[in-house]
Amino acid sequence: MKQKVDRILESYPGSVYKNRKEHILVKKSNTEEPQVITANTRVIPGIMTQRGCCYAGCKGVVLGPLKDAVVLTHGPVGCGYYSWGTRRNKGRIAEGEDNFLNYCFTTDMQEGDIVFGGMKKLRQAVKEAIEIFKPSTLMICSTCPVGLIGDDINAVAVESEQLYGIKVLAFSCEGYKGVSQSAGHHIANNGLIKHLIGTGDGVVGKYSINILGEYNIGGDGFEIERIFKKIGYEIVSVMTGNGTVEGMRNAHKASLNLLQCHRSVNYIAEMMKARYGMDWIKVNFIGLKAMVKSLRDTAKYFDDPQLTARTEAVIEEELAEVIPKLEHFKTITQGKTAALYVGGSRAHHYQYLFKDIGVETILAGYEFAHRDDYEGREVLPNIKVDADSKNIENLVLEPDPEYYRITLSKERYEALAREIPLNSYSGMIKDMQDGSIVVDDLNHFETEEFLKYLKPDIFCSGIKDKYVSHKAGIFSKQLHSYDYSGPYAGFNGAVNFARDIALGLTAPAWKMVNPPWKTEPAIEGTFGI
Repeated sequence: MKQKVDRILESYPGSVYKNRKEHILVKKSNTEEPQVITANTRVIPGIMTQRGCCYAGCKGVVLGPLKDAVVLTHGPVGCGYYSWGTRRNKGRIAEGEDNFLNYCFTTDMQEGDIVFGGMKKLRQAVKEAIEIFKPSTLMICSTCPVGLIGDDINAVAVESEQLYGIKVLAFSCEGYKGVSQSAGHHIANNGLIKHLIGTGDGVVGKYSINILGEYNIGGDGFEIERIFKKIGYEIVSVMTGNGTVEGMRNAHKASLNLLQCHRSVNYIAEMMKARYGMDWIKVNFIGLKAMVKSLRDTAKYFDDPQLTARTEAVIEEELAEVIPKLEHFKTITQGKTAALYVGGSRAHHYQYLFKDIGVETILAGYEFAHRDDYEGREVLPNIKVDADSKNIENLVLEPDPEYYRITLSKERYEALAREIPLNSYSGMIKDMQDGSIVVDDLNHFETEEFLKYLKPDIFCSGIKDKYVSHKAGIFSKQLHSYDYSGPYAGFNGAVNFARDIALGLTAPAWKMVNPPWKTEPAIEGTFGI
């Protein structure tokens, strides 16, 4: 594997080679020092990255899935359209609830607005949205032109809140901030903890939880909620798939946070621990073994014999239903190899599900991860804060005098931390097979080269690089929006995923791909004398 990596890197000019070699490693367990990877740095100009922007991380990932908030994009229509509906965040409503997920709200800035300012247009858009849709909460997200021309969306938010009597929040998430969509996650987290979380006074039950970093893509959240409610948990809020503003306002009342996508919402998990004393557990609802472990870890935290017994009963019942179905598809998928390049924690999570169906992951990487997503949170004190990171406000919160509480004794906490990932995440690298490749910010050229050298049976990525795989004759499953399938989480989701992978592997289409540049000369010409 090392030779294949070196061969790809050698294609770069010297300065690019020096940079990119720090973003790629081959997993080795027997090293004296932990392996280190460079992440969360700016893309080299000229390289075709697959990343998104800060605005996409804030509006498209974190805020967009809230079903009862109007999320208004102040910027060109393309930005609003790009971040709307593409991730298939589903939402169900109870009687009397609002669901604005079907709508794309944007000020549609034109050239004249860029030249003369868009504040007038923004005020009019806010007025229309409130008068037509009558939301209880409206959020304004800014795009690149807004930051460049200086439109003050925060002033409009304050003014509109006073004028219309509803909650209006502003998120200055211009696309150029930070190095990727990760910056937008952080900005959204900051705004939610400052203005929404902790403002409710609802009453919650004994086994109350928040599910963080679950975006209900293809209905994942529905399946996860079904299982937890079947056991007997009360889900106070989901951040943010199928989530509500009201649930988020009461999130501080829950007993425990379950953190699925580490990168996008770890900020809120840590800030809620600082402000309210709430512990969080790193969970993974993708894959049977991962799901079972997450359910058992959650039950261990509550330390209630009845809850533990109910958890085991549900696990036994669910596994009895799905394992025979999974074994059927496993006859097709067993022994295959996969490469994963997905944002969030999915490149880590899906390795568990692939392992359940006998598929080995030979390459994995993230679009917008930080070093702790790869190496574990123990490296956080050693990460150097650069200028890009300083662009994003780092909130330091004090304990809330009314709601701060300590749930576990020191002895119980220390004992539990040895058993479950309590306020901790060990990162992706530790779980990968020796000899597998880890790549941060995989670009277009490297995608083509790794597919050529590794020849995986499956390539799981996003919409922008999925077709690179297809042109190479390799089946690709899109894991940002599931190619109109899903859910893939939980017990039933594992069967859906195994079915889709088996269908893709048995489709003859990939063997028929024969682009002309493989058989015909790219350039024809004659020499002049």
